[in-house]
Parts: sequence; C-alpha cells; structure tokens
Amino acid sequence: MIGEIINREISWLSFNHRVLQEADDRNVPPIERLRFLGIFSNNLDEFFKVRVASIRRMIDIGVNSKKATGDKPKKIMKQIQETVISLQKEFGEVYDRILKDLEKEKIFIINEKQIIDKQELFIRKYFRETLMPRLSILMLNDLDYFPDLKDKSIYLATKLDKKGKKKSTNYALIEIPTSLSRFIVLPNEGKAEYIILIDDVIRLCLDEIFRIFEYDNFEAYTVKLTRDAELDIDNDLSKSMLEKISRGITGRSKGDPVRFLYDDTVPADLLQFIVARLLFDTSDNLIGGGRYHNFKDFMKFPTLGRKDLEYEKMIPLEHKQLHGSHSTLDTIKKGDILLHYPYHSFNQYIQLLRQAVLDPDVKEIYHTIYRVADKSSVVDALIDAARNGKKVTVNIELQARFDEEANIFWARKLEEVGARVFFGIAGLKVHAKLGLISRKEKGRLVDYACVSTGNFHEGTARVYTDVMLLTANSKITNEVRKVFGLFENTYLNHTFNHFILSPLNIRRRLVSYIEKEIENAKAGKKAYILLKINSLVDTDMIEKLYQASNAGVKIKMIVRGICCLIPGVPGMSENIEAISIVDRFLEHSRIFVFCNGGKELYFISSADWMQRNLDSRIEVSCPIYDTKIQKELRDFIELEFKDNVKARIINVNQDNTYVKKGNAKPIRSQMEMYEYYKKRDQVY
Repeated sequence: MIGEIINREISWLSFNHRVLQEADDRNVPPIERLRFLGIFSNNLDEFFKVRVASIRRMIDIGVNSKKATGDKPKKIMKQIQETVISLQKEFGEVYDRILKDLEKEKIFIINEKQIIDKQELFIRKYFRETLMPRLSILMLNDLDYFPDLKDKSIYLATKLDKKGKKKSTNYALIEIPTSLSRFIVLPNEGKAEYIILIDDVIRLCLDEIFRIFEYDNFEAYTVKLTRDAELDIDNDLSKSMLEKISRGITGRSKGDPVRFLYDDTVPADLLQFIVARLLFDTSDNLIGGGRYHNFKDFMKFPTLGRKDLEYEKMIPLEHKQLHGSHSTLDTIKKGDILLHYPYHSFNQYIQLLRQAVLDPDVKEIYHTIYRVADKSSVVDALIDAARNGKKVTVNIELQARFDEEANIFWARKLEEVGARVFFGIAGLKVHAKLGLISRKEKGRLVDYACVSTGNFHEGTARVYTDVMLLTANSKITNEVRKVFGLFENTYLNHTFNHFILSPLNIRRRLVSYIEKEIENAKAGKKAYILLKINSLVDTDMIEKLYQASNAGVKIKMIVRGICCLIPGVPGMSENIEAISIVDRFLEHSRIFVFCNGGKELYFISSADWMQRNLDSRIEVSCPIYDTKIQKELRDFIELEFKDNVKARIINVNQDNTYVKKGNAKPIRSQMEMYEYYKKRDQVY
C-alpha cells in the first residue's frame, strides 16, 4: 500500500502559520512579535520566489502530471492562493492586535492622518532634508512602457486628481528607498513613544512632491512585485562557473512575476492600469492585502530602549572543556567536543581557526563555505592562514540561493591570497559543513576535523540551533579528508566507511537502518527511530517509515518545517508521532537515532530527507561515537519531545494544535536546554 502524503507546498504554508502563531502569542514580548511578523513575511517572499515560481514554470510548459508535485500544478496553485489569502487576512488581524498591545505600553505606530501639528513639522523637515533627495518618482501616463519593478522594493502607486473644468487624472509610481530605516521615531509626547513608517511620511508629503502640478487630490497605495528567483545558468563551456553564476544573478532581477501584492483599498482604475501594463491575467497571483507590505522590515523594528518588550538577552556560554584552554587543538585531542549553538558561543570556533593561523606547526586548512556572515571572521581567518603560508583549500558553493553574489566575492578574495578554491562537483550542490586542520606533530601530520549541521555563520549561530562536532578521531578525520579529495579528484573511487554521504550511499544506508528496525520489531525486539530534521519530503523515505510503523517500530520525529508524512493514521502510521517546535531560535540541527537492537546509532547531519538533499547535493551524515556526546544528544531530543509550550502536533489537518499541558509543569525546551548547558558549563 502506498501511504498518503501532504503536499509539500501546503505543509510549508502550515509551517509559516506556526511562525504567525508566535506573532500572535501574547506571552511573547510585543517587539519580538513584530519581528515574527517580519519573519513570516520574509518566508512568504522566498516561498513565492522559489516554490511558486517552480510551479508556475510547470504550468507554463504544460505539465499536467501529479508525479512532480503530488497533485496537478494548477490545482496546487489554486490551493496556495486560497491558503495565502487566508493567512494574509489572519496576518492583518494579528498586526492589529499587536498594535493594541503596544499602545498599552505607550508605544504608538501612527499614520499620516493621526499626527499632531508638532509631529507634522518634524516629519516634513525630515522629508525635505533626508527623504526627498532619495526618492525615485515616475509619472506613468507620460511613459510608453511600464517600468520594471524591483523584486525587493515596495512602491506607492499614486493617483493624482484635478477637479473642475480641466478635470484630469494622472498616475505615478514612487519607489520607497531601502537605504533608510523604514521606521521614523518621532519626538516623545510625555511618556508616549510615537513611530511612523516611511511610507506614511511620503503619503503626508505628496503635496510637496507634486507641487509643480495643479492637482487637488493625492492618494497613494502600496504595491509589491515578487519575481521568479531561479538562476538560469547557461551551458557555455568557454565560461567559468564564476562567470555563469554572475550572469545568472544579473538575469534574476528580470525574472518573471509570480505575485503582485496590493493594498485592497486601491481604486479600481489605478489597479487596472497597473495590472494591464504588467501583462498579468486573472490566473496570476494577484493578492490583496493591507496598507503595508514588505513586513520583513519589521525584523529590524527599533527597540526604543525598552528591553522589557524584547526577549531577555541570552549570553552564549563557553564550553567547559575549552575554558582556559591555551590550545583548542590539544583539548580536542583529549576527547570529542560538541558545540551547540546558540547556547554555546561561536567565538570558540573562531578561536580555533585563529590559533591554527598562528600555529607554525599547522600546515593545511580545508573548509567548506555555503553561507557566511557579511563580515565573516571565518573567511578572514582563512585569508590570514593563506597569508601566513598555510596550504588553504576552500570549497565554495556558488549556487547557495540568495548568497551567490557574496560567495563570488569571497572566492575572489581567497584566490587573491593564494588559497586553492574549488566550486564543488558539476550538478551537485555542496551543502556539507566541514573543516579540517592538519598539524605536524612528532614528524607526522595529525588531522583535526569539524563537522556541523549548520553554516559557519556568526549571525545565524546566534539564532539557529545547530550542533558542531570537533574531533581528532581518525575514523572521522580520514572521512573528512576523503570528502575534500572528492572535490579535487572527482574521477577517483572514494569509499566511505563511517560517513553517510549524499548522494553516494545515503539512501542505501538509511534504508538499511530502517529495515533493521523492522526486522527487530517483527522479532519482538525493541525497535525505534528518533528523527530531528527540518523537512521530510522524499516519498520513498516516507513510504519506508510507513512500513516501519506497520511493523511496530516506534518512530518519534521533530520536524521544524515541511512534513509530507501524515502521523497517527491507523493502518498506515499509527506508531509515528511528530511535533514541530517554533520558538525564539530557529530549530536547524539534524539528528538521527536508530535503536539498532540496543546498540544505538547516532548521526548528526547537514541533510534533510528531501530528494534534493539525498540525490542532488553533497551532504554528510556523521556518526557520533563518543558515548558522552550521544547522551547529550539524547537529552536534547528527549527534552524537545517533552516541550508543552512551543511544540505543535503535526497531523493530517495541518491545524498546528499545541501539545497539551494538562496539569504538567510547563516545559519550554529551548530555555530548558540553555539551563542544561548553563548548569554543566558555567564557570564561576
């Protein structure tokens, strides 16, 4: 029997609804709730740029099969539009509730119709001196073409009316500058704080913008266009990968429109004027919404000095084994170390790299780069290592979506100082997160490895939960060296005895572990699987989990995002439980545990269970052999399964029901995990 699944796009929208739930949770500080609205908005933008764009491409070329998407593309597109419209409506309601809660704290987000005279003087002064010189304004009636709308920008579609005998109407388009803060903090009025959005500053000052015309009435409505973000990379063999990706990035700004957002109070004639010139038809994603768009800007909402309206600062901890260590490499040699972000400080990894730069006995450094910070201490250390005469080899993934331009920049910087730079393997993204440091000790080279579930990125290490293994165990270090050898000599036959490597052996190995559990369950032995992943989409793996459930294998899963598997269905998945945790930090680590007849197998991984991760990327799933770290991972997973504050149940209804507390003590796993490490690692 082939088990049922949830369509991946609908499941993803359900995940984003969990983000919206956080914005609506009154136990979350108000300014953080606004930031969750920003995250929701940013997520939705990327969803349209990538997933909806892919479905639109299928429709455009006439794909009418369920094979690629689980249902017919046109049907899925209709479901997406209906779901998004419903979410947008809920979004507006949540925003209004947050505004009311902020008002109770004497913080008012006001528009141009709510200001008092003193505030208007301040706003108009700001407009003339700061904002007006940066505005881009187009008079649409005077153009023979409609201007290309930028994907990341928002615009005010403006209607200008002249009454009387010389009655006329003109339309204009004003691009809202992104170089300025979206939020203007106005002078205090007593104990009250007032903020106005830059959109409303422009609305207030329309009379100044168009003063050379004799119009009587000005109206402005927010519009936004989302474009297909897929890179079109040509197959010209005469061009380098750098050149191809660079050209693809340039072409992305001209991608086909996939969504047009507009203020649903916009006059019909103005909307019709714009849509007609954009060559949209009724089947396209025209989505009416509220007065404001690009809510991703709310991720940078000003703090106003009100620390009580934000999460309390959580200071990352120093791992106890590394406290006071003069040489991180020497400490790693004594035993494996697991850093767990954001509970631990990422600076400890930077310190390891910095020590390697200065250590005269360190001869080689190998590293992968998928995403790094804008000002990356990791890349700076690699550059300094090359300058210090180390042999530095870096594999940079040029096709890391939306980071292509930054990675091209870093590739060139590394090449300039003599580092060897590789761009992976043709047709396979390199998503593995690996580092290797080779040091000469007693006349021979000794390797030290880093294997991570997340990017080497100082910024995301403060808000993503990821684990990083630091080890001198030759079983692991030899495998890491083989992976880097694979980048350099793809034609050689590489055998991996410990790593599960995508796409080389991951399906075979994972299936074998699941089948072992099935065999043990049928023999009446204890059999279980614990999974913590971001996405579960691959239909073959889902089917294998259904088979395991029917054989009596107990399966518990923590799936942050997309989960196409339907848990808890009698005769199909009754032995499968699944939850999703959305909280202060983005759950990003991937951990697999198999009972294995009582001799548990533990893996940390860069791979989700999606076809692309299993078949079209270089991914590493690394075994954990250290029993203390195995226990640490088990404690972490079990704590998440006990979460009854931020955990939602994944079910066929996709309704994101919270795990019930009953009379149980509230357990918020992320905060409990911080206390776990604080108790273990805090040095007083």
